[in-house]
Amino acid sequence: MSTTGIESWAVDLKDVGALYPFQGLEGLFVIVGIALWLGWHVLQMRAEKREYEDIVREHGDDATIARALEGE
Repeated sequence: MSTTGIESWAVDLKDVGALYPFQGLEGLFVIVGIALWLGWHVLQMRAEKREYEDIVREHGDDATIARALEGE
């Protein structure tokens, strides 16, 4: 039973037509994907820097570091 109207795949595929959706937009999808990936990295670095600065502000004085090194 064929739902595509193609009886045999032994044909020239350029005559069949589109084999998958959004043909021709691969380049756009790559650019969007890379932009999202880089954007995520920037946001992640900012969040981690903010968290690190909060930790340093809370525990970064000399007395706290000395206590931590002594094992208290």
